[in-house]
Amino acid sequence: KMYAEVCGIGLTGDAYHITAPPPGGAGAVRSMREALRDANVQPEEIDYINAHGTSTPYNDVSETKAIKSVFDNHAYELVVSSTKSMTGHLLGAAGGVEAIATVMAIKENKIPPTINLTNPDPECDLNYSPLNATNKEVNYAISNTFGFGGHNASILFKKSEE
Repeated sequence: KMYAEVCGIGLTGDAYHITAPPPGGAGAVRSMREALRDANVQPEEIDYINAHGTSTPYNDVSETKAIKSVFDNHAYELVVSSTKSMTGHLLGAAGGVEAIATVMAIKENKIPPTINLTNPDPECDLNYSPLNATNKEVNYAISNTFGFGGHNASILFKKSEE
């Protein structure tokens, strides 16, 4: 049985720094916008984002700014979570495992939590599904994976009609 389909991808490289993203998240912005364009999906249709979410000040603030830039006011309506809060950073396996978690969120209409999120940075003011899973219908979701050296990938999944 098919749970979801890949309907859009965005791949960018910003080469800003070996480990730090650009402060405004320019590469992440381009990556998410490209995935939306590739899928022919409007930002308001996205229900969930599985964030790269490394729990570092540079990454989390930059990714939050990128999400706000792409989704504008809708950023406050969608749910964002980081499965790295439960798995740790799996390095080369992170994108694959997080894509699976995103597909399962679509299948189950249950968004995984960001565990241990008790004191978020004031600049990280979105709904990060803190501590507990969020029950919500998920028809479209994005999984973000941003690697060392400025590699950025956003995969947009759509609930399967099968």
